Amino acid sequence: MSEFAKTKAGVDASEKKTLGQGLFQKCDACGDPVKKEDFERNLGVCPACGAHFHIAAEAWIDLLADEGTWTALDTELVAADPLGFVDTKAYPERIEAARQSTGVNDAILAGTARIAGRPVQLGVFVFRFMGGSMGSVVGEVITRLMERGAELEQPVVLLSCSGGARMQEGSLSLMQMAKTVAARAKLRDAGAPFISVLLNPTTGGVAASFALQGDVNIAEPGALIGFAGPRVIEDTIRQQLPEGFQRAEFLLEHGMIDMISKRRDMRDNIARLVEYLAG
Repeated sequence: MSEFAKTKAGVDASEKKTLGQGLFQKCDACGDPVKKEDFERNLGVCPACGAHFHIAAEAWIDLLADEGTWTALDTELVAADPLGFVDTKAYPERIEAARQSTGVNDAILAGTARIAGRPVQLGVFVFRFMGGSMGSVVGEVITRLMERGAELEQPVVLLSCSGGARMQEGSLSLMQMAKTVAARAKLRDAGAPFISVLLNPTTGGVAASFALQGDVNIAEPGALIGFAGPRVIEDTIRQQLPEGFQRAEFLLEHGMIDMISKRRDMRDNIARLVEYLAG
């Protein structure tokens, strides 16, 4: 039989082995194979079990903002290297590599938009940029976001997805916790609402600062929210943690957040909160 011999289905045998590859995506939660187009159509949520998986910051902006109303601000800010930090590579090299691979300057996108016709200040963490870590640029962008909200008396909607403070900036990254909380206080004093959306994961210095200081704190189903991770805590206290500890459902049950919203309902829920809180 020649190398071009066909199978009974009329397809080359070597080609047949590759059929279907790339068409399906296995759900990491339930293990079901799901068509990629169905997965994408469902906004990154498994149609079989409802598990919510990460989507890009740009996809969140498209989902939440009224069409044509998004204007990005503060995109020119780039992290400096005051500590001369080097691990496996120099910090400036790491930043430049992240910029090249992600197409953004740092781990947040922020600007103005409208949600259901109402003007808001909107920010979304970019997790693909160094795990959404908060350094001086992220802290400055969030501070400016809050200050614009206070000045214009507009609601601030901020979606957090972060591993915490950026270690390459040392104590300067930790200073962003106080800086962003102070800006959040100015927003409160101005009477403008803050809607904080906690995605998976929201941890470390981000969770320990502004992320849980919303007038309303919303989480996605199953989101990991907390300061230190469960394994770190278990190793420290040498005790087994309760089932579901630090997940959104556990936090809701214990009064740490106000509501859990499925991704498909997020825009409508935020729009209702903006209308109610902004008056």
